[in-house]
Amino acid sequence: MPEKMLSEVIDTAIQREQEAYFFYRDIMDLVQDAQVKDTLEWIANEEIKHRKFLVDYRNGKFGATALRMTRAVSYKIAEHLDEPEISKEMKSADVYLAAAHREMKSHAFYSELAKLHEGSEIGDILMRMANEELKHKEKVEYLYSNTAFPQTSGG
Repeated sequence: MPEKMLSEVIDTAIQREQEAYFFYRDIMDLVQDAQVKDTLEWIANEEIKHRKFLVDYRNGKFGATALRMTRAVSYKIAEHLDEPEISKEMKSADVYLAAAHREMKSHAFYSELAKLHEGSEIGDILMRMANEELKHKEKVEYLYSNTAFPQTSGG
């Protein structure tokens, strides 16, 4: 792949990670629930880690094997529920559902980009980034399901 094209792909990914960080920080400013704020802060910090990884990769610090590949579970909650509007009145479950939609879109972005570069180092990096986003989606869908449908004492 030409160096300029690779650089553009990485720069786009870096920008998306920065946008994701601000997305979560903006929601943090809206919600009141301290536990939800902590979760959003954790996710925002994960996006910063992704951005740093991509910057370091672009700067030649390491190759495609730097990200671990662990299998993520897709509960497919976001695929079956509408994305809620972002507002001050959001319930905790809606915050997690909005986050799941954001992570689903990020996963799709990286997956589609990886397909364009299949069989190359950048394709491997992009698939690993897609997997990272899917792991985030898994976590926020888990939080959504436990918040929207809490376990009762009756089982």
